[in-house]
Parts: sequence; structure tokens; C-alpha cells
Amino acid sequence: MKTETKKQETAPKGKDANRDPISGSPGAHPVGTGVGAAGGAVAGAALGAIAGPLGAAAGIVVGAVAGGLAGKAVGEKVDPTVEDAYWKANFSQRKYVPANSDYSIYDSAYRTGYEGHGKYAAKKYEDVESKLQQDYEKSKGKANLAWDKARGATRDAWQRVDNAARAATKTATGPVNPSPRQTEGMAK
Repeated sequence: MKTETKKQETAPKGKDANRDPISGSPGAHPVGTGVGAAGGAVAGAALGAIAGPLGAAAGIVVGAVAGGLAGKAVGEKVDPTVEDAYWKANFSQRKYVPANSDYSIYDSAYRTGYEGHGKYAAKKYEDVESKLQQDYEKSKGKANLAWDKARGATRDAWQRVDNAARAATKTATGPVNPSPRQTEGMAK
């Protein structure tokens, strides 16, 4: 039996390769893909249902593929370096940040939010806030910021990623409700 060795692609220095757990290929975003696929399947089923049971089944498949691709794209768009740079440039404008505060006090809270969104995908912030608090407490390092002060930063970072994810999914899957023109001629 001949054994093949496959050279794994490498990610640019300082960037997570997001390797596929099976193939080892970079660029895998299983959480984003799964979330997108689920949302796309629901949207596809709704559109396909207009044409009857077979249309609903076809809509689920097409919607899941489109949603999965959208979810993968969202996963690839959450770049920790970009998020960190954004918050570093904008944190001082937030109401919960006292004047003349140093970013290093808040960076762990922001990181908890944008990384937590991927970790707890398809959930609402309110549903996982206690888990995010635990994550923050473990990762805050030397930052001496209590959770009640860090909560706003974590929520802001979560919301920024969530808004981007919703916009990307909406763009990729299209409208959920078809226009009358899209439904003309379909079997009832």
C-alpha cells in the first residue's frame, strides 16, 4: 500500500489558519458554515414550500448550501487582528469607558465578545452572558476590570460581529419572502 504525504498549506504569519479538522486544509469555519447552513435551509424550505413538498425539499438543500457558504464567509471575515485594531481605535468613544483610560484595560473584554460570538454561534448574547463572563474571568490576565465594567465592551464586540454576520447571511441567502413575480406559475 502506497502512502501519500500531503503538504499542508500554511497560513500567513500571525494569522490562525482555521484548519479543517478532517483534511487539515486552511480556511475551514465549521461553526459559521453550520449556522449559515441551518439558516439557509429554513429560508430555502420556506421558499420551496410554495411549490409543494418537493419544492420544500429542494429548497432545504439549496438553502443549506447557500447558507453554509455564507456562514463560512462570515467565519472568515472575523479577523481578530482587524477587530482588535477597530476597538483600539474606537474604545475611548464608548460611554462605559472613563476618560483617559488605556485600551489594555478593555482588550480582553472585547476579545471575549468577538471570539465568543464564534464560540457560541447561533445563540443570543443574553443566553450565553454567564459563559462569556466565565471566559472573560479566565482570559483577562492582568486586566483589573471587573465583569460589571467589562460587560459593555464584551457586548459591543459581540454585537459588531453579529451585525456583520447577519448582513452577510442576508446578502447571500436573499429575501425570505418571495415577490409575487417569483411565485407566478408555481404549483399550489
